[in-house]
Amino acid sequence: MDAPVNFEKSSSRPAPQSPEGCLAVAIRVPVRIVVLVLVVPVRLVWDASVVGGRFLYRTVLRPLGRAVFVWPWVVLWRYVVVPVAKAVGWLANVLVLVPLGWAYRYVLTPVGHALAWTAQAVGAGLAWVYARVLTPVGHACAWIVGGAVAVVAWLGRYLLVVPAGWVYAWVLAPIGHGVAWCGRGLLWLVRAVGTGIGVVLYWAARMLLVLPAIALWRWVLTPVGRALAVVGREVWDALGHAWRIAGHISLAVGRLLGTLFRWIFVEPVSWAYRTVLTPVGHVVRDLVLRPAAEAARGVGRVTRQVLAAARESARQARADFRRMVFGEPRAPEPVERREPMGDEARTLGRSTTVLTKD
Repeated sequence: MDAPVNFEKSSSRPAPQSPEGCLAVAIRVPVRIVVLVLVVPVRLVWDASVVGGRFLYRTVLRPLGRAVFVWPWVVLWRYVVVPVAKAVGWLANVLVLVPLGWAYRYVLTPVGHALAWTAQAVGAGLAWVYARVLTPVGHACAWIVGGAVAVVAWLGRYLLVVPAGWVYAWVLAPIGHGVAWCGRGLLWLVRAVGTGIGVVLYWAARMLLVLPAIALWRWVLTPVGRALAVVGREVWDALGHAWRIAGHISLAVGRLLGTLFRWIFVEPVSWAYRTVLTPVGHVVRDLVLRPAAEAARGVGRVTRQVLAAARESARQARADFRRMVFGEPRAPEPVERREPMGDEARTLGRSTTVLTKD
């Protein structure tokens, strides 16, 4: 059978919100106006401080911080700490690790092997003593102690346990039952008296404290708290709206100041640079700087030539003074060559040389 069709409409729409009270509607607009008037200057000062702080951080504090705090530590680490650490590590390796390794290898290892062999021999001797001497003695002592314990247990049972059980069953148990019955009766009496006193105190506290406190909470504190909550919520919402509106106002004021700064300072300076200073600079470069540079290069070339001529004259004067004082220098003696001379030299018509000649 088919399932019955449900023709009722599904309640998928959200439930309508409860209407606001007249108190919230009455205080919303005045509070928002007052808060907006108070918040707009604060937001303008805040945005100006943020912009100035960012500019100061990017242009002054960050470079100064790097120069004062970062780079000295980097230089100290790179050129002091790292070389000192490497030197200390090398000294520790040479003075500590290498001697310790040598001592472990050539001193401690043989001594350890000797001690291990000695301990093994002593352990074997102790094992033989335990198996051949201590074990039989221990078995004998255990048999003697077991017999003594059995005798003591039999004596304790019939001299202590049995009399104590009889005393508990026929003397202590009846006395304990009587004391317990008396205690239960006394406890019931105390409980009844306490219950009566508690009921009296409960109703007295309820009439004197609880009901007045409930009335104060229900008829005084709750309405006052609701009113204060409505006022606080509206003030908080007004602060949020005023802060956002002040942000838009601050953004508009900032854009206006930026536009005025661009119109008053940036564009005139750019126009003056583009239309006045650039042509003047080109004229000064073409008419003054380039001729001055060419003249300076010419003066430099003439000066270098004059200095070269002066150096050559000084060199000639020194050479003439040396010849006048010490005479002409001795001519170099001819050096004997090892090549064949005269008819013995190799010619184009012969294939023999001095080295291959008979």
